[in-house]
Amino acid sequence: MSTLATTVDGLKFTNPFVIGSGPPGTNVKVIKRAFKEGWGGVIAKTVSLDCSKVVNVGPRYAKLMANDGKEVIGWENIELISDRKFEIWLDEFKEAKDACPEGILIASVMEEYNKDAWCQIIERCQDAGVDAFELNFSCPHGLPERKMGAAMGQDPGILEKVCGWVMGVSKIPVWAKMTPNVTHIEEPTAAALRAGCHGVSAINTIRSVMGVNLETLRPEPTVEGYTTPGGYSSKAVKPIALRMVMEIAQLIKKDFPGRTLSGLGGVETGADAAQFILLGSDTVQVCTGVMKFGYGLAKDLCEGLLEFMESKGFETIDDFKGLSLPYFTTHAELVRMQLARKAEDAAAKERASMVKNDAEWDGDDFVKQSNELSR
Repeated sequence: MSTLATTVDGLKFTNPFVIGSGPPGTNVKVIKRAFKEGWGGVIAKTVSLDCSKVVNVGPRYAKLMANDGKEVIGWENIELISDRKFEIWLDEFKEAKDACPEGILIASVMEEYNKDAWCQIIERCQDAGVDAFELNFSCPHGLPERKMGAAMGQDPGILEKVCGWVMGVSKIPVWAKMTPNVTHIEEPTAAALRAGCHGVSAINTIRSVMGVNLETLRPEPTVEGYTTPGGYSSKAVKPIALRMVMEIAQLIKKDFPGRTLSGLGGVETGADAAQFILLGSDTVQVCTGVMKFGYGLAKDLCEGLLEFMESKGFETIDDFKGLSLPYFTTHAELVRMQLARKAEDAAAKERASMVKNDAEWDGDDFVKQSNELSR
């Protein structure tokens, strides 16, 4: 009998599906609903100490539709972190844990490049009873003027120092959320893990411009006639997310064995999740998928992943985590292997031809040649 239950960094998840930080975890009401619907964990919307500096605008979403005009395949947002008071969040963290003690509640936190601020937010959230932290080093558009989000995550030196501050005060697991808006995602990942983080999450949204409205000639989403590049998500980003998850998993396997990885990016089905786990993910996050299909998506995800596991004879997540990683190599090695295979095929064909000739030989030529030599 297959099971979805899994333990990651000492956290006991009923299943590997975690709601990613964003609108689906924007307050205690929806967090409790998510646990009721069967999600293994919830990462709350990112919080900071001073919400007065966070001002969201609207509209802040734009969608890329399939050719049939019915299916959303890409989603852009210019939404910032939570604009609700930090003290309210502390009360709601406590309420969520009291109401759903078995659910894994993870606080997503973001602060400026200030040691006191980072230490304070970690200590106060920790005291409120959250189970773990996710450090938001990856928001692609919000508050870069304060060196927050991706502006911090794109600088491995700063990121490593901040992670060190956090690890100095945290008593619970810490994941660092990686930005995909870098050339080599292994570099900030290594910085976070060197600093002692238990694991990383990847990926956050990809910096993008959704498009231009050909009637108004204005880029979208349009706010007062203007816009700003935002974060791209939904199923269209899955191939990019899988590539980066693979790169991180290879790094962990080589240099940081035992550290963990929470994969996300375009997950909408159990089959999607299976691919992330095969490439090294311990848990799988979903954010835009919840916005598209609702909190009930958890049931479909669990059923789909269990169906895959049972079809392959896997009993636990660990049975197939990372199984596909060994099948990545360099292009040069692919060329070498293909040439070697062609050479083997040619040699096998030659051997088969020789065997066939030997089998068909009836000895007449040998007798004829012997008679001619004896004359």
